[in-house]
Amino acid sequence: MNLELRVLSSAEVRRALPMAEAIDGMKAAFAQLSTGKAVVPLRGRVDVARHQGITLVMPAFLQDTDDLAVKVVSIFPPNANRGEPVVYAMVLVLDAASGRPLAMMEGGTLTAIRTGAGTGAATDLLARPDAAVVAIIGSGVQARTQLEAVCTVRRIVEARVYSPNAAHAAAFAEEMQGLGAIPASVRAVADADAAVRDADIVCTATTANEPVFKGASLKPGVHINGVGSYAPNMQEVDADTVRRALVVVDSREAAGAEAGDIIIPLQAGLIASDHVYAELGEIVAGLKAGRSDARQITFFKSVGVAVQDAVAGRIALRNALKRDLGSAVTL
Repeated sequence: MNLELRVLSSAEVRRALPMAEAIDGMKAAFAQLSTGKAVVPLRGRVDVARHQGITLVMPAFLQDTDDLAVKVVSIFPPNANRGEPVVYAMVLVLDAASGRPLAMMEGGTLTAIRTGAGTGAATDLLARPDAAVVAIIGSGVQARTQLEAVCTVRRIVEARVYSPNAAHAAAFAEEMQGLGAIPASVRAVADADAAVRDADIVCTATTANEPVFKGASLKPGVHINGVGSYAPNMQEVDADTVRRALVVVDSREAAGAEAGDIIIPLQAGLIASDHVYAELGEIVAGLKAGRSDARQITFFKSVGVAVQDAVAGRIALRNALKRDLGSAVTL
């Protein structure tokens, strides 16, 4: 029997995975994760020490929506010196009834969109309804989808971006102005505290090991999305902000193992082990309430979970077949 596989490039994934659909998909993914309807084994890790890299294998099965997928991610920092991407990723979408491979997709773009969509879901559930000003800390691929997602769920009138590389921040601002729901007012600012001051929503998408802004610069009622730090020693948001905030995570298990923003203040005795209020999926499912008042600081910490890739892959494949995107390869 011949096996036909749909192969999607980065550009085709972008066309097949619109942000609004991805945000709805992430809500469903998180709800299934938090209500015990997802099978998500611990991700496999292969250390390639000889070449200073790692390869991760991330499978997931979602029972309600019958989504089954595996993502393979390789992170090789020395690639930067060769002019190659530091991260390569591929997503394999499988038929849940038979295990038959259905599609293979470029995973870097899919990951950026689904990560942004997770932020969009959290912002929709936790940010003040009248939120209008957003600060983006970081100017890379993830920062772009963070801004797109926030502007999809809130009527944003002003966006500010800060990056240690001023040229990158300026290029980000110029590129993003007026795209889709993003406002024309997108501007680079000189420092992170100027970016977050009086902002209603703050998104951090960096690889920082230390906090990227001062918590004292935040206004009451701000909502913060942290997606950059992904290891116990990495911290984008300062401990005092975490202590003051209503903290929501994508996965308690993953955050407890990987989220330095939470692990560092916990180890310092500044927060208790029960400081994480909820998983986002618990709020989606109605098991927990969200924001309780207009002055409350809310913080969504995401390290990324495989259920997001499985749902994003299903949405992208459905749209690719509908719009005849990608290439059909017979194996």
